[in-house]
Order: sequence, then structure tokens, then C-alpha cells
Amino acid sequence: MARFLAIIYGNQQTWSSFGEDEWRAGVAAQNAFNDKHKASGELVMSFGLSDETSARTVRVREGAIAVTDGPYLETKEYIASAFLLECPDLARATEVAGEIPYASVHAVEVWPIMHGDGVTH
Repeated sequence: MARFLAIIYGNQQTWSSFGEDEWRAGVAAQNAFNDKHKASGELVMSFGLSDETSARTVRVREGAIAVTDGPYLETKEYIASAFLLECPDLARATEVAGEIPYASVHAVEVWPIMHGDGVTH
């Protein structure tokens, strides 16, 4: 088995465009996806991130830590959610990512994880 990171990007304009009923339906669909793929063992972990106003960028220069508000962004979108998938191959990981409800609204990126805790490549 290999591990993959599926990433959703978004911005406040996107989130604000969803009506209350649409938002509730999206959350229900996401919970169903999570339950299905946790049960199959393909979803190891998922998490949503706070918006960009809560993020911090950390740099170390000449031994001193400097922290600035917000992420360093070249675009208006930021990473909103991520899913750690464990699948036999990239083809299956992309199939699973295609079931993430947000994929029907925007895009979901799938990245193979090359190294890390518990990853053997």
C-alpha cells in the first residue's frame, strides 16, 4: 500500500457562495465519504484548516525565528482541507479523490507521499 495526500484549495469567496442548505448538504456528503473510506481503510485521516487569517508563516534567519501573519500566497486560494489516503496505487487514490464531494465544485489534487513516518518508498 502507498500513501497519498488529497488536497482541496479554496478561499472565503468560495465558502461564502454556498447557501445554508447547500452547506449542510455538503457537510453531510463529506461525512458520508469519510465514513465510507474510513471503513475501507483507505482514509487514514482528514482535516479542514482554518482560513488564511489564522495561518502564520515561520522563518528562521541567522538563528532567529520570525513569525508573520497569514500564509505566503501567490494566489487567492489556500489549502482548505487535506486527506491522507492509503491505497494500492495512484489510480485508486484518484478514484477515491473523485468521490470527495468538493471535486464536483472545484478540484482535488492528489500527491503521492514519497517519505515520512510510516511510509515505505
